[in-house]
Amino acid sequence: MRFPPIVGERMLQPMATAPDDSELMLQFREGDLPAFEALYTRHKGPLYRYLLRHCGDREAAGDLFQEVWGKIIKSRGDYQPLAKFTTYLYHIAHNCLVDYYRYHGRRHRSEHVEYEDRLPADEIAAPREPERLAASAQLAQKLEQALASLPDTQREAFLLREEGGLSLEEIGRATGVGRETVKSRLRYAVAKLRSVLAAEYVTMTGTQ
Repeated sequence: MRFPPIVGERMLQPMATAPDDSELMLQFREGDLPAFEALYTRHKGPLYRYLLRHCGDREAAGDLFQEVWGKIIKSRGDYQPLAKFTTYLYHIAHNCLVDYYRYHGRRHRSEHVEYEDRLPADEIAAPREPERLAASAQLAQKLEQALASLPDTQREAFLLREEGGLSLEEIGRATGVGRETVKSRLRYAVAKLRSVLAAEYVTMTGTQ
């Protein structure tokens, strides 16, 4: 089953609070398809960007995206809310990436992620000053190039934090390492990315 980029909108009855991810997954485990649609809608964007920015290949990211959601569906009967759903989701995504790299090897990233790929649709459509847009796109391209140059483990920690919104502990659970290891990987990743962006800013503005 292929998942469309956008799931059709469903009118929901007003409620005091929306169910959290674990509640939705438990409902889906019992056969509630709208619960799955709600989960998919919440997490499709961050998950796809995580995969795309990790492997740098749109076709591969699309295949991995389908594989992750397929595993979620297939294993729904065994789901237990032992951790946040995002930790569960990105643990599956991490394992899919490990299998992908094991099979295909660490090939060079075939394409960089375009600036527009990282923006929501309304942000792309909104009118913006050409100079600001060009500067943002140039910095974003440098960021993606720097991200691609990071070791896989550092890139993954950074993306799980930025795209997945995971805490240090949750990143550790998703990737099978300790909190201090995650903290170290993030520290080196952020330092490298900040250095690259600072140098680019100096080049663009001519300031020191």
